[in-house]
Amino acid sequence: MQSGASVTSLRRLGRFVPRGVKRLVRPVAQRVGLAAVPLWWQADRGRRIGRLGGAGRGAGRGAGRSAGRGAAVCNICGWSGAAFLGGAHVESATCPQCGSVARYRFLLWCAATRGGLRKQPRVLETSPRMGDEYRELMRRHFQYRASDFDLGAHRADIQIDLQQIALPDGSLDVVLTPHVLEHVPDTASALSELHRVLAPGGRVYLQVPLLRGVTAAPSTPEFHADNTPVFWNFGWDLTAMLRAAGFTTTALVTAEFARVLRSEAPLPAPDGDIFDVADMVRHARPGDLTVVATDRQAAAMGWLPAQQFVTWECVRR
Repeated sequence: MQSGASVTSLRRLGRFVPRGVKRLVRPVAQRVGLAAVPLWWQADRGRRIGRLGGAGRGAGRGAGRSAGRGAAVCNICGWSGAAFLGGAHVESATCPQCGSVARYRFLLWCAATRGGLRKQPRVLETSPRMGDEYRELMRRHFQYRASDFDLGAHRADIQIDLQQIALPDGSLDVVLTPHVLEHVPDTASALSELHRVLAPGGRVYLQVPLLRGVTAAPSTPEFHADNTPVFWNFGWDLTAMLRAAGFTTTALVTAEFARVLRSEAPLPAPDGDIFDVADMVRHARPGDLTVVATDRQAAAMGWLPAQQFVTWECVRR
């Protein structure tokens, strides 16, 4: 194993390596500990452009301890420490500095590492849960607006119904829409509208709770936070719906989940949650998957259990 002094020396030498070479070798360097996990705004950008600081829930409990290398790393604010707050779950593993939960870190990781946040894009984010400092950071570095269907539920710049988006054709480059589509009655209209407002080559990064393999309406009335009704529990056939709307689509997953879906690894042991992994495997199409995070990256950034993390990348043709 390399000593701390030798690792430090190698990192100093890295300052003299051309940027293009660094980009090629960075994935290997990260695996062996010679390169830090990039913050989401560093992907394909030449310099760090900001931090969230101590905003959000838990500010003060761990804020200011982001230097150093802990087992857990927040790719949004740069905090690192022994562990995130709460258990390993898509809605937990909370960063003690910026308040981000695991699924939100995965959403922004996908958008950044897949090139969706290059060249000052026009970004719309639907129902963002992060606080004011996060939104200010987004506005400082992107042409960013936040939207919501109910302005009384979340603070937003504009009110938008995804089934009838009051924006001009081709007026956006990126849409971030985490855990919103399941609350929209008419899926086809929403996807058609998202396609319409994107410029050619624009992208949607979409998350929904993936609980089973095939889409179905809830058998009994179901509500999420803010008493918002759930109209659909989506499965892998969402990929086909997105393609029918005109998008080039892939499902972004971690390496561990890809192995399970490709039957290269055993099913995880049941843990009493509502995720039917056997049904997910039964209906998965391995050719529709793209791996965006190694086992080490997923463990460091709290994307466990692996079956709870999927983001659809939808590119407007």
